[in-house]
Amino acid sequence: MRPLGTHLLVALALLAPGSAAAAEPALPGFSETSARAERSWETKFRAIPDPANMREFMRRLSARPHHVGSPYDRDNAEWILSKFKAWGLDAHIERFDVLFPTPKQRRVEMVAPRKFVAKLQEPALPGDPTSNQQGEQLPTYNAYSIDGDVTAPLVYVNYGLPEDYETLDRLGVSVRGAIVIARYGHSWRGIKPKAAAEHGAIGCLMYSDPRDDGYFGGDVLPEGPWRPPDGAQRGSVLDMLYEGDPLTPGVGATKDAQRLPLKDVQIFTKIPVMPLSYADAEPLLRAIQGPTGPEEWRGALPFPYRIGPGPAKVHLLIQSSWDITPIYDVIAKIPGSVDPGEWVIRGNHHDAWVNGAEDPVSGQVSLLEEARAYGELLTQGWRPKRTIILAAWDGEEAGCLGSTEWAETHAAELSEHAVAYLNSDSNGRGYVDFAGSHTLEAFYNDVARTIVDPEAGVSVWKRLQLRLIEQAKTDEERKALRERGDLRFEAMGAGSDYAAFLHHLGIPCLALGYGGEDDGGIYHSIYDDFYWYTHFSDTTFVYGRTLAQTAGTAVMRLADADLLPFEFEGVFSATADPRRSSVPPQPREVPPHLNFAPLKNGVEALRLAASTYDRALVEARANGGEVLSRRSIRSVNVVLLRVERAMLDPAGLPRRPWYRNMIVAPGMYTGYGVKTIPMAREGIELKRWAEADEGLARAGKALENVAAIIGEATAQLEEAVK
Repeated sequence: MRPLGTHLLVALALLAPGSAAAAEPALPGFSETSARAERSWETKFRAIPDPANMREFMRRLSARPHHVGSPYDRDNAEWILSKFKAWGLDAHIERFDVLFPTPKQRRVEMVAPRKFVAKLQEPALPGDPTSNQQGEQLPTYNAYSIDGDVTAPLVYVNYGLPEDYETLDRLGVSVRGAIVIARYGHSWRGIKPKAAAEHGAIGCLMYSDPRDDGYFGGDVLPEGPWRPPDGAQRGSVLDMLYEGDPLTPGVGATKDAQRLPLKDVQIFTKIPVMPLSYADAEPLLRAIQGPTGPEEWRGALPFPYRIGPGPAKVHLLIQSSWDITPIYDVIAKIPGSVDPGEWVIRGNHHDAWVNGAEDPVSGQVSLLEEARAYGELLTQGWRPKRTIILAAWDGEEAGCLGSTEWAETHAAELSEHAVAYLNSDSNGRGYVDFAGSHTLEAFYNDVARTIVDPEAGVSVWKRLQLRLIEQAKTDEERKALRERGDLRFEAMGAGSDYAAFLHHLGIPCLALGYGGEDDGGIYHSIYDDFYWYTHFSDTTFVYGRTLAQTAGTAVMRLADADLLPFEFEGVFSATADPRRSSVPPQPREVPPHLNFAPLKNGVEALRLAASTYDRALVEARANGGEVLSRRSIRSVNVVLLRVERAMLDPAGLPRRPWYRNMIVAPGMYTGYGVKTIPMAREGIELKRWAEADEGLARAGKALENVAAIIGEATAQLEEAVK
């Protein structure tokens, strides 16, 4: 769902790691003996993934449109199941029944000052053999838009974000009673109709401007990778009050689940929404008069970008079939040989908006090669210490349906057993993604140092470090990047299948993938297919192999470590001063009555607990490290499983209690983008001062809970080394 890019490769400024790193054994969490065995198995694993297999897997999986509810979506699920079984894995399909609307009627037309009817159709391209499968393709639309039939003057609102409406206010332009037209980008698409409705608009159009997603970037299809004039972006526009099936919030959408009536669902849009290509948007934008937008509002179409309202007047019609549709998660399990009650979970989704070669098949084929490699290692005698669960999710594009329903159905088991969830989605050429739970930051740095970049011949860690040094804006930033031991994580918001695990259940997560060198404009269109991927992206699938090596190495290390390799210094990055808003529309002075003491107390408690735990680790390693293989170390791992859970508050966030993590959450107006200390930050941004105060207190309490759990782990570790 969420495309990778260099914008994801941002290094956050954190505290420097402690001196304990120099005394670490060969692999964090392993005794010297078990580290030697682990490295041997990992080397064998990394030699197995084959780019030729991934190419053929992609050809098969993306051969036909496979959106939720389509025949080929189920066919793909059954084919993946057959592969898992053929490789010796215990696998099955879990079905859920979810709400997935598809359009019956769509119409966008300009009725004044002249007549124009939008095509709302992506044409087949010469030489692209699957782009002509029009009878099977979902049309261009935004899933979960309410039905509507509205006619009104048109207003251009730039990206349609809250700060854009502040600009409109300063210009004296109102959208009340109007239809707005916004360009895609700079936030998740669902924020645009949400903000429009809050300002009184009665309809919303979203289009792909060629400056952001077309010829401004280079040649368009079929000559180049960029979006052609008639290309449009499908996508869900659910309000992100919770993830998953809109009718079963918080519980699995099984056959016995009680479902909300449609009229009671709060996360549908409040106004009708429709996506447009820039070919369809151009006549509408040309017809708008009024003041010219600020310079930063101007795209790449060849005319002034005027704001309106009118005289362009638009008729928008959307009516959908609101059907309950089956989805099919494919689940495989490799039982643990020592601690089967601890689970390492690895997932990627298999559904797409259309053919979906990049999103998601490029990630799914790597997971398949990982599974094949695990199967081969099992025949050679490898047995993971912990249980490994592999998941090919369905319904991600519509709102992380398959992963969320599975996580909600198995919530009690996951809360007891899950060690971590490792997610991939799209994959391409370029740089390793560096995002996840900060308890896994040091661990993932170590994994990334192990994997060789297929283009540069250095580790993927070193290549990313050099890239970040190149992009740094100051000498101070460059110096810090050269000198610090680890690269820093970006916190995780939403946009892919980790959401339920991280934000609802408090399970540590990693985002895995590569990208940044194969930009293009096919996202959520019919042109995201085998032809595009094999001409313009990871054409030799060497980064598909690299993803399989990266994810597989991470899974094996988490599954085989004697002591879970969690470290806690990185958690401090998520406790930065909430007064520093992520996307402030205007500089805002924080009222003096806000009480930051609870947050400061929580941070200090966490700092003390983390340093004490580090000292206990140093002592364990000083005893030769072999102590980590003793049975008593299991008691430490049992406690460590609870660390991330301690960030949860059962009451959840205001207006969206499904999100229970008090340290990280997707923002109300950033969509996929993350907010750290979210309740306090958003309380400040929205001038809800009492809510901000409560958010500071609840975040501080969560950090104190984390510190207490780390203290328990320290006591268990000290007992284990006696």
